[in-house]
Amino acid sequence: MPIRRTLLVRAPLLSRSGYGEQSRFALRALRSRPELFDLHILNLNWGSTGQITKDPGEASDSFHNEEIDFIHQCIIKAAQHTQQGGQFDLSLQITVPNEFEKIAPVNIGYTAGIETTKVASVWIEKTNAVIDKLIVVSNHSKKVFNQTKYDAQDQHGNTIKDWGLTTPVEVVNYPSRVATPQELDIDLTTENNFLVVSQWGPRKNVNDTIKWFVEEFREDKSAGLILKTNMAADSTLDREYTTVHLQALLNSLGEYKCKIYLLHGDIPEGGLSWLYRHPTMKALINISHGEGYGLPLFEAACAGLPLVTVTWSGQMDFICKPNKKGKMVPRVVAVDYDIQNVQTPAVWPGVIEADSKWAFARQASFKRALRTCIEKEGHCRQEAATLQKYILKKFTEKELYAEFVGHIADFCSAQEEQEEWSESLGSIELS
Repeated sequence: MPIRRTLLVRAPLLSRSGYGEQSRFALRALRSRPELFDLHILNLNWGSTGQITKDPGEASDSFHNEEIDFIHQCIIKAAQHTQQGGQFDLSLQITVPNEFEKIAPVNIGYTAGIETTKVASVWIEKTNAVIDKLIVVSNHSKKVFNQTKYDAQDQHGNTIKDWGLTTPVEVVNYPSRVATPQELDIDLTTENNFLVVSQWGPRKNVNDTIKWFVEEFREDKSAGLILKTNMAADSTLDREYTTVHLQALLNSLGEYKCKIYLLHGDIPEGGLSWLYRHPTMKALINISHGEGYGLPLFEAACAGLPLVTVTWSGQMDFICKPNKKGKMVPRVVAVDYDIQNVQTPAVWPGVIEADSKWAFARQASFKRALRTCIEKEGHCRQEAATLQKYILKKFTEKELYAEFVGHIADFCSAQEEQEEWSESLGSIELS
């Protein structure tokens, strides 16, 4: 029998954010093997994002509420364990690499990775120094981590050519998610609607998305753009700020007949599912400059909604399906793009380096893609259905939980115990 290891999960498990979703996936994978892990949690705040809470309207035994209860129990258990002088066998740290710490004999890093073409040197330095294995969410992230090289200096001042990551990197994608639709209180009076689910920041390219949409459908009363967005959080203050920001942009575009809808604040998971499946919804739009993975794109694809996006960065792991010759082909309404240096306002020293690059969607191609979704709707929906079928078959919870746990298991036992651990992974049963 394998040894049960004391594991500290250091992550934003209660955050309403992409990293929060990533953290909860990891927790569910670990919970699928309770005989292997004694779980403890150190919850991290994640910027200004809100926190998930229990829903009093749900049954007390619902998965959502049970998971939140479990997280709080593990937070208390970790605090008590530490106060009593207890140690941890290993840590799983779900954050950006510059925040990795050596807090256990074995430390596993799990990060969304990078949306550009270059990893900051501090990410590589911290990962090499304290992380035994790095797990990322996409092959784009793995490729950029492995290909990024610097000229560095050792402690004696000697130049080290092509210094880079030495920690092994593995990729684990997300499992498919199909939530039960829950109708939202939104009056969609337009019949050709498009959806954007993105935080409003430089990387997500929301400004150009709105501007180009209005330009293309300026005279079209049937066209609508639903924006599920915020600036930083789901607070009332953020809603006011987002509304003012949106109105200023729209005022600068002159008169238009198409309609822009703003959705702000917390909505249930089933609410997005309802939007993805709404009969008037033509596509989800995402022309961000880069994605570590692209969860809204993935969720929309799981629901069978056509996607309008660039064929670059993290989403390439799931927007492609093999053709008859085995070649991976994007099954989306593709937008042409150019790879160029990141904009100066987007530079974030230690995260997004000034000499890194990412994708810039081409305006004319984006507008053509929107028209294609309306004029060739049948074909676009057929492509989306084909992609949906492929994703639901390939990206299963059982396989991805086992894959994630397997990478943790690599460092959880001595060599003589490893064979027993590896053999036990084949018998995973999900509750």
